[in-house]
Formats: sequence, structure tokens, C-alpha cells
Amino acid sequence: MSTIGILLAIPEPYDGELRARRRAYGDPQAEIVPMHVTLLPPTEVDPRVAEQVEGHLAAIAARGRPFTMRLRGTGTFRPVSQVVFLRVERGLLECIELEAQVRAGVLERALQFPYHPHVTVAHDLGDAALDAAQADLADYEAEFEISGFGLYQLEPEGMWRAVRTFPFPSVVRAAA
Repeated sequence: MSTIGILLAIPEPYDGELRARRRAYGDPQAEIVPMHVTLLPPTEVDPRVAEQVEGHLAAIAARGRPFTMRLRGTGTFRPVSQVVFLRVERGLLECIELEAQVRAGVLERALQFPYHPHVTVAHDLGDAALDAAQADLADYEAEFEISGFGLYQLEPEGMWRAVRTFPFPSVVRAAA
């Protein structure tokens, strides 16, 4: 079995900036997890269905369209989960639609919690570090284009490796 995840990567310069902040809060995940919005959490799959998984994801991407994502402000899942996150203010519905499509067919699985698009900035740290992250990023805002999603695999040493990117078709905008 291999463990995969499907995600919307946060582009530079925001990825580097947010990883540096996550590192500053003392979160070791900053070194091994790119900044992202999850479409499919870590999921074990049989390597024999890798082609089916990639076909499933390619079909979803082919129907998709680029969209603008805006991150603004923080939230938390405490006390249920020791997580502080950035809120997805724009692009929320697109994330929800993509997640539902990804988590179907060959990748159908139950979730531990209802799907809530977000970007984790601090996880499983003490209350002081979580409080600091939540306050520090309370006014954070970033806006960027999402042009596809990625398939990642968990390596034996614990790092997430990008396996393949699934771009959305380009949208040609008519001149006004």
C-alpha cells in the first residue's frame, strides 16, 4: 500500500512565507508538508490502482476551470483538533466541488470530520504557540490563481513528494 494525498498547492511567494511562519511557531510539519488546501487527506491505496487513480484525477481536472483563491484571517478547530488555519474566503465553493469529485469512485472514502477548506498554519503545538499563530496571522490576506491540483505521495522518511500535477484547461477570456 502507498499513502497519497490530493491538494491545491499554495503558490510562491505565499508558500515560502507561510512555511517560514509555521517554522517560527515551532511546527515541524513546515519542513515536510507544502502549504495547501486538502482535497483528499492521507489515504492508503493499492499501487495496482495507480492508473485508475490518475485517470480519475485527469478526468476531474479536464472538467475544471482555474479560479481565484483568497485567504483571509485565521480560524481554529480547537478544542476538537489542535489546529490553527487560514480561512478560504474566496474559492470556497470551488474547493468543496473539487473535493466531492476527488473523493468519489476509486478514491471514495469516509472522512473523520466534515470537509472544511483551509490552510493549516499550526498543528499539534502547545496553546501558547497556537494562540500566537492565530493572533499573528489574524490580518493575513493573500489572493492568487489556482490552475490545477496535485497528487502527492508520502515517502518512507515522512516527506510528501509531488507525483503529478493535474492542470485545469486554460480559459480564454473574450476581449471587451
